[in-house]
Amino acid sequence: MSTKDIREMSEAEIEKQLRDTRDAQVDLRMRKQTGQVEHPHQFKEMRRQIARLETILKEKKLASASA
Repeated sequence: MSTKDIREMSEAEIEKQLRDTRDAQVDLRMRKQTGQVEHPHQFKEMRRQIARLETILKEKKLASASA
């Protein structure tokens, strides 16, 4: 999901996507512990996706608070 797509989402949708991504990250960590991870680059991608979602969510909340 690109930054442009995230910016078009509402705050509630971003929060839901953030929860889903964090859940997927936990599942990925569990699979890593059992040695079932086929694509280790997913860890980096998920961390960046979470950071992207949190940043844009914070920007939206600040914009709505100042308005």
